[in-house]
Amino acid sequence: MGEEKVEAKGGGLTVAKVKTAKPGKHHDGSGTGLFLRVDKNGGRFWIQRIVIYGKRREIGLGGFPIVTLAEARKAALANKQLAFAGGDPLAERRKTRETLSFADAVERYLTAKLDEFRSDKHKKQWRSTLDTYARPVLGDMPVRSIGVDDVLRAVQPIWASKTETASRLRGRIENVLSWATVAGHREGPNPARWKGNLSELLPKAAKVAKTDNQPALALGDAPGWWADLEQRDGMAARALQFLALTAARSGEVRGMTWDEIDFGPQDRTDKTDKTPKAIWTIPASRMKAQREHRVPLTAEAVALLEALPRLEESPFVFFAPRGGALSDMSISAVMRRMQDAEENAGRTGWLDQKNKRPAVPHGLRSTFRQWAAERGYPRDVAEIALAHFIGSEVERAYQRSDMLERRRAMMADWAGFLRGEAPGENVVKLGAAG
Repeated sequence: MGEEKVEAKGGGLTVAKVKTAKPGKHHDGSGTGLFLRVDKNGGRFWIQRIVIYGKRREIGLGGFPIVTLAEARKAALANKQLAFAGGDPLAERRKTRETLSFADAVERYLTAKLDEFRSDKHKKQWRSTLDTYARPVLGDMPVRSIGVDDVLRAVQPIWASKTETASRLRGRIENVLSWATVAGHREGPNPARWKGNLSELLPKAAKVAKTDNQPALALGDAPGWWADLEQRDGMAARALQFLALTAARSGEVRGMTWDEIDFGPQDRTDKTDKTPKAIWTIPASRMKAQREHRVPLTAEAVALLEALPRLEESPFVFFAPRGGALSDMSISAVMRRMQDAEENAGRTGWLDQKNKRPAVPHGLRSTFRQWAAERGYPRDVAEIALAHFIGSEVERAYQRSDMLERRRAMMADWAGFLRGEAPGENVVKLGAAG
């Protein structure tokens, strides 16, 4: 929002000073009566001292960083100009507080927090959740009058049926109302807060989220499913194969580009070493956890990639007919066609063992995780393969290895399982009599 361009005025505040200022009052020196108040706990708030109708008053302009230095200066200048013309900035603020609706607060919040969103897609998802479930209930309500009962009217109808969505919705309502409080549009505790508030009125998400799990392929069905998939043609089928071999997310596979792949040394000094050294490095910008993730590519995965056609004008490994990335629906459609074929043949098909729903691509990650647990692989190795956070922040600070080669061996074993090989098959046993 251009914040880095703000310069000190009259020897006053700069962005750097605002961020590092110690507890106390720090005047801006811009001639508008603006100053920054820093509390002992580190909270930073904009205050303006101004004369209104001959009386000195103080006006709160919001907290930093939600309200930037540039925005605080702009608001302070507008207040001073209004007071100079005989107006009352405080009266105008009261009118704004009374009329600011939840829908308007959402727009202002999104504008203030724009830089924090990972992508336009994330911002659209954030807005879509509120538009679908919160706006019909809260949209026209002044934020100052929204209470716990109102939040419940938005969240409760989908708490049991769409628990994950409802949980996100609650958190997003809480964020918007928190912004509205700091910006001076409402007072009092946040009615969307969970702990000690909605937690007393709604069941825990973990207790009701059973139906939100993605249907997974049963372990016993995996080899048959894989054999069926190998017989299918098309780029989407190959993408689904690669997804299964790597236990990656659909978006990570569909957005994969050739420059993310390192096939490793082409000429090996040790000709007996048949271990593939290929690595797929997914940049942080494409990862859910916003951190780079390395995926060891097994011989099966490398062979699949090397057999793919390349489209000169497209960077994508699994490209759509027009050169862009495959859609999520195209990969899901492969699994639906496989299920339809099974049902048409009079068989039950590829169903989740618990909920009996047809397996979906994302459920393959659960299948892999169950296999890894039953095969006895260490929890951390399996969780890193799925790009999950492991342990506490302190543990992660000390455990910096991504166990790449240990994961490579595990993924080779997983590929063998998909092909129907028995555990340990094709493994050279050390110490065997020769």
